[in-house]
Amino acid sequence: MSARSVDVVLVKGGRTKIRYPAEVVSDDGTVLTVRAAWAGGGVRDFGFVRFEPGDVFTEHYRRDRWYSVKEVRAADGRLKGWYCDVTRPAEVRGGEVVVEDLDLDLWVSADRRLVLRLDEDEFAASGLAKRDPEAAARAVRALDDLEALARGGGELR
Repeated sequence: MSARSVDVVLVKGGRTKIRYPAEVVSDDGTVLTVRAAWAGGGVRDFGFVRFEPGDVFTEHYRRDRWYSVKEVRAADGRLKGWYCDVTRPAEVRGGEVVVEDLDLDLWVSADRRLVLRLDEDEFAASGLAKRDPEAAARAVRALDDLEALARGGGELR
């Protein structure tokens, strides 16, 4: 692995959910930005957006906040929107960026007309609020902050 690439490792429930290679775009010590091709197998249609082969994700992993933001572009460069994951702060170590998915997500369309809170039922069912109330409160606050940023026209990063 070169110094210009990392493996992105998304952990959920203590297990690796997905791992994929990404090219490092920048790292200022707080935010690591990487670029990667759509890592899913084939097309994933969420109803409000389709992720498909050729899509490019510019992903911003934060060491200081409880979320990461993925800017999604089609193969032709057209902005589809932003997929925001509520996670524990990113850990960058040994050629990997590791983030723990806390189930809550936010989708923001390219024109910002559609801002969707996702997977709140999964979050409630996860039991995080009982196991780690502080982490659960931080996760909810992170989702609220992301939504406010999206609706207010702030930079999603």
